[in-house]
Amino acid sequence: MKLNELRDNEGARPTFKRIGRGIGSGKGKTGGRGVKGQKARTGVSLNGFEGGQLPIYRRLPKRGFVNPFRKEYSPLNIGALDKAIEEGRIPADAIDETALKAAGLVSSGSKFAGVRLLAKGTISRAVTITVSGASAAAVAAVEAAGGKVTVLGASAEAAAE
Repeated sequence: MKLNELRDNEGARPTFKRIGRGIGSGKGKTGGRGVKGQKARTGVSLNGFEGGQLPIYRRLPKRGFVNPFRKEYSPLNIGALDKAIEEGRIPADAIDETALKAAGLVSSGSKFAGVRLLAKGTISRAVTITVSGASAAAVAAVEAAGGKVTVLGASAEAAAE
């Protein structure tokens, strides 16, 4: 096969319709645009126009603030962690964020700044886990089971808030 022999698959591109070429074509006279008026003309953009009434985007007040620098963490519940250890998907000795991502327990997307340990569920074994954040209840539950939680870059009290 040569470059000049490359072709699209049959039906990959729809055939071009000749618009406004007589009534026999089926797309003549108004060219599929209905009848006369502003919408039949080219260059018309009516998004958000409500016939002269004040548009809804101007009627409603602006509220709140979105922090562009907010860090979002991938959540990990201790119940899911306990289940994964029980199934043998992850070793119980030294658990860190890379091991959690490799085991498929947390999302590895670029929008997440790390992993945050949450207290949903129960944990029945002693684990040593290193994460970016942890709730106070999750730290207490892991320590009650005889384990240890290490929070990266901050003290446990600051990460719990």
